[in-house]
Amino acid sequence: MGRTKRQRPAGGIPLQNLEKTAVLQETRMFNETPVNARKCTHILTKILYLINQGEVLGTREATECFFAMTKLFQSKDVVMRRMVYLGIKELSSIADDVIIVTSSLTKDMTGKEDLYRAPAIRALCSITDSTMLQAVERYMKQCIVDRNPSVSSAALVSSLHLASTAGDVVKRWANEAQEALNSDNIMVQYHGLGLLYHIRKADRLAVTKLVNKLTRQNLRSPYATCFLIRIACKIMEDEAASGNTTEESPLFHFVECCLRNKSEMVVYEAAHAVVNLKRTNPRELSTAVSILQLFCGSSKATLRFAAVRTMNKVATLHPPAVNVCNLDLENLISDSNRSVATLAITTLLKTGAESSVERLMKQIATFVAEISDEFKLVVVQAIRALCTKFPRKHAVTMNFLSGMLREEGGLEYKTAIVDTIILIIEENPDAKESGLAHLCEFIEDCEHTSLGVRILHLLGKEGPYSKCPSRYIRFIYNRVILENATVRAAAVAAIAQFGAICPDLLPNVLVLLNRCQMDCDDEVRDRATYYHSILTRTNADLNKRFISDREIVSLPLLEKSLNDHLKGPLTERFDLAVVPKSQVVQPEVNDEVIMNKAAPKIVRVNREEVNTEKLLAIPGIHQAGTLHKSCAPVQLTESETEYTVSCIKHCFAQHVVFQFDCVNTLSDQLLENVRVDLELPEGFVSRAVIPCAKLPYGEKESTYVIVQFPEDVPSSIATLGATLRFMVKDCDPTTGQPDSDEGYNDEYILEDIEITVADQIQKSKKQNFLAAWESADTEEWVEAEDTFELSSVSSLQEAVNTILKFLGLAPANLSENVPDGAHTHTLLCSGTFRGNVEVLVRSKLAVSDGVTMQLTVRSTDMEVAELITSAVG
Repeated sequence: MGRTKRQRPAGGIPLQNLEKTAVLQETRMFNETPVNARKCTHILTKILYLINQGEVLGTREATECFFAMTKLFQSKDVVMRRMVYLGIKELSSIADDVIIVTSSLTKDMTGKEDLYRAPAIRALCSITDSTMLQAVERYMKQCIVDRNPSVSSAALVSSLHLASTAGDVVKRWANEAQEALNSDNIMVQYHGLGLLYHIRKADRLAVTKLVNKLTRQNLRSPYATCFLIRIACKIMEDEAASGNTTEESPLFHFVECCLRNKSEMVVYEAAHAVVNLKRTNPRELSTAVSILQLFCGSSKATLRFAAVRTMNKVATLHPPAVNVCNLDLENLISDSNRSVATLAITTLLKTGAESSVERLMKQIATFVAEISDEFKLVVVQAIRALCTKFPRKHAVTMNFLSGMLREEGGLEYKTAIVDTIILIIEENPDAKESGLAHLCEFIEDCEHTSLGVRILHLLGKEGPYSKCPSRYIRFIYNRVILENATVRAAAVAAIAQFGAICPDLLPNVLVLLNRCQMDCDDEVRDRATYYHSILTRTNADLNKRFISDREIVSLPLLEKSLNDHLKGPLTERFDLAVVPKSQVVQPEVNDEVIMNKAAPKIVRVNREEVNTEKLLAIPGIHQAGTLHKSCAPVQLTESETEYTVSCIKHCFAQHVVFQFDCVNTLSDQLLENVRVDLELPEGFVSRAVIPCAKLPYGEKESTYVIVQFPEDVPSSIATLGATLRFMVKDCDPTTGQPDSDEGYNDEYILEDIEITVADQIQKSKKQNFLAAWESADTEEWVEAEDTFELSSVSSLQEAVNTILKFLGLAPANLSENVPDGAHTHTLLCSGTFRGNVEVLVRSKLAVSDGVTMQLTVRSTDMEVAELITSAVG
């Protein structure tokens, strides 16, 4: 309060530009007697600032600073003492011998000064491990039930942190946590519920009893009520997953009652829970949406934001439920908070009619420059959904997106726009020309290498099939002249695509490639030479195999396979066929992009890449060739049985590997020589059984069975019986060691295993399905056609979903979405059958009394084409 003009900082952050070495030297002042509390507090503030700014202290530096800090316990200054506690917490994970302050912290924790007690508990728990915890267990129990709310809350939260390292000790504090749950203080009650749930969460029955008991009470704390709603929803989801749902769930009734709570926080949490539950029916959903609608008119910006953000998510899955709120959302477009306005307008894009699209686009354009990139991403995602819903509006959306591309923005924002334009181009043939033109214009000034490479790759794939392919070569060759080596290499590959697919452009392409052979970069020269040598042969098969339809192997698995090969004797050539082909992994559209900007992006890998490394450990598996497809796990037992088994089918060209993941849920048994015996139909041949040597309690281990497919392709669809066989040895539940070497053989009948068409087909999305369909009208391809009545479905959309799921194919040209009110529809899809057999399917659907389907299959193998048509029948 009494700072002079000379002491005040001239501007900026007061602690900016601190030097770590200088601050650590200042800690010598901690050793002075008497302690200068004001100066020492300022030094402690500097240390904490440095640590929180990411400055790294070495172990020795942290230890010296920590021991100097302990000298400050002799001072009774309250502010400095609390800073010392914060310093101890920050340094506890870096410094050595931090347990030396245990006695001082225990003394403060049990003392009479309430300002010391809560922070002392937090500091003590940060330096305590499982071996020391028993010494302070009595004090922690006392603090949990202390009359002072801050002390009780500190003890409860610290106990929650300790549960991760000393869970067995913390479990003994359940009675004290239960007592804290009955507190009149709202935070103590909330923290008490949190600790009690963490202690009991492994016991499903105990959690259910706790929730049922609390739902009949009236919790004073709104925070505790919100947490209780989340626990109740988790229980309902678990029940739905196990198939134990009931029509009238008391837990859902509790959540619905919370919609009438006096606390706005609880009301919103309940509404949010209802709209996110999978079991919610339209009537229940409308009740929650009406609550959110009321919040849209609130004077509090936080409530308006929460309501419209939840509506935005609901509109993605249930647009009709949000239609009643369109008027309220229209009013929010002019909201002073641009975040609320953005979410309101993107929600309207998802729920509005086709006629309102242009008006909404114009309204977005008025303020899109004022909002941050995070909310611009939300707009782009809404437009992406709009393109799927109203494909005829591609001209409006494309012009809007191209305008956004020309504005300033980061890589993530520009990538989202380019992704959306590419989606429109791939799925809507009418939008291809304008979309490619916008992207050509964008790469002229694109500063992001990754985006430039992606667009050049798209131009190489789509440009040759456009009305005037030559117009794109100029844009591509400009990149060879003006850009860095990575973009130049991508441009060379794109130019080669035009030469391979457009014979009339081949002479010009060869001239350009010849010039690229004089590039200063090795990669560019090598690519130009490679493509030039192939194209000069004018061999259509070579062009197709090595340029236009080139398959890409999985790069992580290629690297691993090459390393393994180099470690071997090197007596044989490396076989590229053993490396699985890379399948496209569709990125997930994240509606929570606003809240997760700082979260690192997770590299998405396909199921085959995940499983290949594990399969390579099987002796002789390389003889089966490349892994074609790994299916999703299928449960062969109930979740509550003593042994749980799930099966993953790994399909190769001529073999299928059954991976059985087994879990032993009996703590007093050790299983040995665990294996699965299969009852094989005629034609299937068992090649190997790899048992699991030991299966201890609670651990997941795998056993494998390798089976060869029948030579007759139609016979590959079959049902196999399965029996789990093993040797049981009784063991000590605490140690897991068997009581004796003797055991007895036992078996367990499993559910039957089905091998379907979808198990043998890998999705492969065609960049240009119509061109691929026309090119398949040759002697190399065969065609099978049949007409079916689909009696089990009642709508076109249901028929489309059923066909895609049953055949395991990838849809093309957005044909998986049936327009509203349509009476006819054509589904286009493609895939690859095991053995690298290509499959193209066109399914014409019509609604009369039921759904009639004309199925046309084109494939390079007649047996495969007949298999698909007969399987549908």
